[in-house]
Amino acid sequence: MPLTETFHDEDTRTLTLIAEFAAPPERVWDIYADPRQLEQVWGPPTYPATVVDHTLDPGGRVTYYMTSPEGQKFRGLWEIVSADRPNRLEFRDYFADESFQAVESMPGSTNIYTFAASEGGTTATYESVFDTAEGLKTVLEMGVVEGSAGAINQIDELLAKS
Repeated sequence: MPLTETFHDEDTRTLTLIAEFAAPPERVWDIYADPRQLEQVWGPPTYPATVVDHTLDPGGRVTYYMTSPEGQKFRGLWEIVSADRPNRLEFRDYFADESFQAVESMPGSTNIYTFAASEGGTTATYESVFDTAEGLKTVLEMGVVEGSAGAINQIDELLAKS
């Protein structure tokens, strides 16, 4: 199981997840850089993702939706701030409406994903800084840790296929 640690801090509005993967940073980065691979690991296993737009360049966007077992679609939007292949990806993350515009009434966050070479392959750190402490509390109550753990833990299976 790649996820090794999770913690949150309401004072800094931060949620951090750390995972270990038995692959080099370049290979882990490729999962996020390829929309078809990203679809295989983004979201909990029972909510498969479909990536609609995917540009990891600064100023680019990634739009997607996850489909619940009942067929309901949950949309999301990333606005890319910076991308330093294969080490670091920074983006603004939002819940999105049917037109893939940010839903202002839902929590937004700045996400920094870092991929560092380690003895076993890659240590990935997923850090989300929420705009408000209430936003962090909201996503924690929605099950973001469990959902993210399910998503991240799918990466090993994808890496094993390559």
